[in-house]
Amino acid sequence: MVRQDQHAAAADRLAIARGLNGVDDAQAARWLREEASLRRAAGQRDQAIELLSEWLANQQDIDTKWKLIRLLAQQERWEEAADWLEPAVNETPELNEVQQTLALAVYRNAGQGDQALGWLLDGLNAQSDAAEWRQAAGLAQQAGQSGVAAGLWEAAWQLGKLTEQEDFWLLIQLHLSGGTPARAAEHLEQALKEGDIVRDESSLRLLASAWRQAKDVEKALSAWQALALHTQAVDDWRTYGQLAYAWDENEQAKQAFAHASALGDDEAEQWLASFN
Repeated sequence: MVRQDQHAAAADRLAIARGLNGVDDAQAARWLREEASLRRAAGQRDQAIELLSEWLANQQDIDTKWKLIRLLAQQERWEEAADWLEPAVNETPELNEVQQTLALAVYRNAGQGDQALGWLLDGLNAQSDAAEWRQAAGLAQQAGQSGVAAGLWEAAWQLGKLTEQEDFWLLIQLHLSGGTPARAAEHLEQALKEGDIVRDESSLRLLASAWRQAKDVEKALSAWQALALHTQAVDDWRTYGQLAYAWDENEQAKQAFAHASALGDDEAEQWLASFN
């Protein structure tokens, strides 16, 4: 029947054979496992799952556990797959790439993002490739751990794993969203100094916003002044003045509002009047 691709019929015969009187336990176990393989080949995945689960209740075989986990994942029975996954991971000396991908899919879909992230972090080191660092950072973001994501991207950047321009900008965004805006500002300043990014309105505004978010008074005011000088926009001069005023830097505030007023900003005139 198998040679004729009649896998379901062959599985049915094995099911009958297992129930015959006089069949010893070892033979029944072998037929049980064979039937599970035939059910899987016939596309009868749920039946194959039940048979493999029954077989594993009395046998220890790591390869079969991984087969069961894959079947459960294919049927989107994620929580059951996660239950089998933990012992399988513990019993496997070193996971291959296919097993790693399967494990991550199970953890994520079973709603165990934190566990997946911890598992990934345990395996990260200086020899890990860029894809592994990216995967860990992405999982941290999905788990709502922006600070961890920023730290991972920073480490990968320092190790030279991430070198593309888009990697740099994502590094900046992760630091801004992850609660480390000063680090974002430092990266921006270095990149501007070395000519790695263009000194335009966008980069200057991002730098000013980063220092403002970091609440570094001196650097924030300096950055906003540089932005206002570059754009000569009323809103930027006024914002610079308002920040200076809020941080009790009155001389800078007056100068900023004076520039805004000279550009025709009536609101800046009112701010200037408050100093008299």
